[in-house]
Amino acid sequence: MIRKLTSFSTRHRWLTVLVWTVLGAALSFVGQAMMFDVTDSQAGDFLPKKYDSAVALRTAEEKFGTKPDPNALTVLVARDDGGKLTAGDQRRITGTAAGLGRDRIVAPKPEPLRKDHSQTPRVSPGAVAPDRSFRLLTVSLTGNPQDTGLQDVYKKFRHSAQEKFADDGLRVGFTGGIASTVDDTDAEASTGKVVSSLTMGLIVLLNVLVFRSLAAALVPLIAVALIGGVASGAVVGAAKLSGVDLDPSTPSLIGVVLLGIGIDYFLFLMFRFREQLRNHPGQDARTAAAETTGRVGGAITSAALTIVAAFATLGLASFGQFRVLGPAIAVSVLVMLLASLTLMPALLAVLGRGMFWPARAWKKERTGGLAARLGHAVSSRPLRYALGSLVLLGALGAGALGLKMSYDQQGLHETAAVRTAEQISRSLPAGVSDPHTVYVRSTDGGEIRASSLTGMTRSLGRTEGVGEVGRPVLSKDRTAARVDLFLSVESASQKARDLVSGPVRETAARTAPRGTEAHVTGTAAVFADISTAVEKDLRLVFPVAALLIAVILFLLLRSLLAPVVLMIAVGLGFLGTLGASTLVFQHGLDRPGVSFTLPLVLFLFVVALGTDYNILITDRIREEMAKPVTARRAVAEAVRHTAPAIATAGIVLAGSFASLAASPATQEIGFATGLGILLSSLVLSLVLVPALAAILGRGLWWPRRPERRTPDRGHEPREPFRAPASGPETAQWDRHWDTDTVLLRSDQRGHG
Repeated sequence: MIRKLTSFSTRHRWLTVLVWTVLGAALSFVGQAMMFDVTDSQAGDFLPKKYDSAVALRTAEEKFGTKPDPNALTVLVARDDGGKLTAGDQRRITGTAAGLGRDRIVAPKPEPLRKDHSQTPRVSPGAVAPDRSFRLLTVSLTGNPQDTGLQDVYKKFRHSAQEKFADDGLRVGFTGGIASTVDDTDAEASTGKVVSSLTMGLIVLLNVLVFRSLAAALVPLIAVALIGGVASGAVVGAAKLSGVDLDPSTPSLIGVVLLGIGIDYFLFLMFRFREQLRNHPGQDARTAAAETTGRVGGAITSAALTIVAAFATLGLASFGQFRVLGPAIAVSVLVMLLASLTLMPALLAVLGRGMFWPARAWKKERTGGLAARLGHAVSSRPLRYALGSLVLLGALGAGALGLKMSYDQQGLHETAAVRTAEQISRSLPAGVSDPHTVYVRSTDGGEIRASSLTGMTRSLGRTEGVGEVGRPVLSKDRTAARVDLFLSVESASQKARDLVSGPVRETAARTAPRGTEAHVTGTAAVFADISTAVEKDLRLVFPVAALLIAVILFLLLRSLLAPVVLMIAVGLGFLGTLGASTLVFQHGLDRPGVSFTLPLVLFLFVVALGTDYNILITDRIREEMAKPVTARRAVAEAVRHTAPAIATAGIVLAGSFASLAASPATQEIGFATGLGILLSSLVLSLVLVPALAAILGRGLWWPRRPERRTPDRGHEPREPFRAPASGPETAQWDRHWDTDTVLLRSDQRGHG
């Protein structure tokens, strides 16, 4: 199937390139235009309905007709001179706020297929500081806070509010909701551009250094950008048709994954294509491209399906963000796989030897070099290198002892929104700009009286960590009630989550009137429930993903022992990466723990993506062991041929993920995945796995062994291996290479 697909794409190479170009342009436009229509920034919407905060949110919508507003922002109004607000100031604030609530904000003309966010904001009065140093207003805008169109509307409102209050000698500050989103986005904008440029520069520089060709550096980037557009449009289209909402972080993660694996697969093909042209100087580019992809296509397909299987298991998760992220990345990787078997071979067939112009040295194979020395060292002293790798991974993995999960969502940027929130918290409860709510609903259909809630509100007010409790508000049919409460700690902190999930919920449930039930919602309550859901998902997804990866490795390698060796290797790589991340962030930077999403994301990215390199080296070891050479010689040759591709691809992929570290929200994921990919490519694939293969010999393929055969025309190396005639080098090979040498000599005599 792979060879037929590859043969068709190389035979109709120009048509293949044209089809992908048209698809890339069209679907990229659709994806960018409709992305914000299919994303949801409310974490609570991704929780299963059975969780306490989800029940409270459902009560709010059914009984009070309200939903949490991710755009609700708090506006602080104070005197310019820092004095206390007078009665006149209060009247002017009320009048100006009313005017702002009547003025329609006209958004810039949207692009085709983009939503027009022109609207009239809802402005309502809020609390006054006890020392009358400021007054708060609550403002709400409708739309996705990640949408640049809505962000432009907010900026126009902010500018208008600043001007109108300034006319009255007042100053304003904005925090929470879309204000925090915009400030964080602006703070990361310049950094993101620099990091993106450095990532692209790294890819170009590495490819230029390796291939000595500008085409070999630029063509993969252009191709991956084209494929990324197709994948983005496919994911958005599928989400739109199915009515599924994506998490706002999904598009950026898809982009990083596709950039990394796309460049990886292109590098795998280019290295093997160059080898094919070198060994067959008279072969035309189309035939060489078809044969190259035919040989590497199986490994690439297995590698891609490993990633697909790993991420598809997230569909089993109860937490909606995971359940949606997994299939979205799986679809994107399938698009990349299809392109790897069609578009990339077609580009190689079109460019041919021009892909490596103006370099000429590649036409003559180098028998020495770093890769050859590494292959010889690992194959001749496998036990030493295997133990060294295990000690390194074990030392890093020990850092995972004492691992704690952190659900802290507080930003690390010192923005205007953060400074405004700090000013508010000095005079009012820290959670005043992000209140929590207790919803009480009747379980027997009876009406609820406000007086029956007095005991509950008093008990909540006496709970340590609760700064203020509001008056009960009854629903229209009096079968539900709402009680707002303000915490004395930041809502996004671990203390708030412990408070809400413990004393607050226990008090509300214990003191609720007979015949009713109480449920708590708000930022801390939602993330407390998310922590519970994530812990359950980890226990389910890990073993299922590992099982699927093992099955794919078994089908590829046709062996029982080889998949076990690879799974143990990637498992050690995962533990080493997690331990190193714990040492850096939890112990080194003294944080409460590592991000709650890190273990799952790290497992999927490092295990699934890192397995790519193990598949490539193992597939080449099997190919080399099928030749009439010793097992250790086969390992040395496999490392010599694949080390440049794996090392280059690993550095590129690690650099792509490391770019995520520029953002505080994804700092841990960027660092950990970057380190994990480096360990997978440079330590596991080039040292540990080859060393274990050299120790086990052809027994690695138990219960089958690759048949050693006489080289034929299609597989004969350009310079067949010949053992040294005499001297210390001969003694070294004889001393270190295994007993397969005897079998090799027997085979050679048998073949005449």
